[in-house]
Amino acid sequence: MDLARAAGKFKMATALEYDGPASAFHGYESLETAGKILALYQDGTPVKELNEGDLGVVVLDNTPFYAESGGQVGDRGEIKGAGLFAVEDTLKIQATVFGHHGVVKTGKLAVGQNVTARVDVAARGATARNHSVTHLMHKALREVLGQHVQQKGSQVDPDKTRFDFAHTAPMSAEEIREVEEIVNNEILANAATETRLMAIAEAQKSGAMMLFGEKYGDEVRVVGIGSSTELCGGTHVGRTGDIGLFKILGETGVAAGVRRVEAVTGGNALRYVQALEMELDEVSFELGFHSGSGDLMV
Repeated sequence: MDLARAAGKFKMATALEYDGPASAFHGYESLETAGKILALYQDGTPVKELNEGDLGVVVLDNTPFYAESGGQVGDRGEIKGAGLFAVEDTLKIQATVFGHHGVVKTGKLAVGQNVTARVDVAARGATARNHSVTHLMHKALREVLGQHVQQKGSQVDPDKTRFDFAHTAPMSAEEIREVEEIVNNEILANAATETRLMAIAEAQKSGAMMLFGEKYGDEVRVVGIGSSTELCGGTHVGRTGDIGLFKILGETGVAAGVRRVEAVTGGNALRYVQALEMELDEVSFELGFHSGSGDLMV
């Protein structure tokens, strides 16, 4: 069974029985953490060890892996001890207990074993860029389309951001360009990201964007990215300039009064623009024009 199928199987069986200590999350500060295995699962059943080739779930006392939440996908990476465990996804078993889903590549893992947990740096970085730009895009959409725009759902992963929002009409090409310009100007400003823990009442008074229908605790994490301030538990870039480049791929309707924007950042945005340029070059060649010059080929 390949890892993609394994991940699908894991997502269908996340209701695991667990009554041990919580997982301490260190992923805001570090992408590598020393830890101890608190529990192991195979086919949804607690086991004492996992051997090479086994699919399973690992619970650690300390982890840098972000567990899927708030539209952001879970981290992937590796857990290394006496064996090497490839983490393909991270999901919450309970509110403060993280399950690392994957497969033992070599050796074996056992409950009580000391390990080192390492997040995939490239995947986390790409996800953080896409999550941070979602905040900037949300604010830009409200500026361009109106204050009625409210988030209705999102999915952020290393490849792209998908953002659903309340709006009754398709966006025009000019509106899309305006949103892109606002967001890219925020990126060029290279402002530092600010993160604060605040009481919920204090956060409400600060004017931070709160998502309708979302459940918040007594203490919340307020994230300031450029001119955007939102309540968010996700991972983000250190500065807006780290996003690199923002490009909207498309905008569609997904339900009555709900629109969806898909967008890319960083290297994915560059590759998208380069692919468009290559298509333009091919069309120019077919029409008998030099690329970018408009001159007739002879």
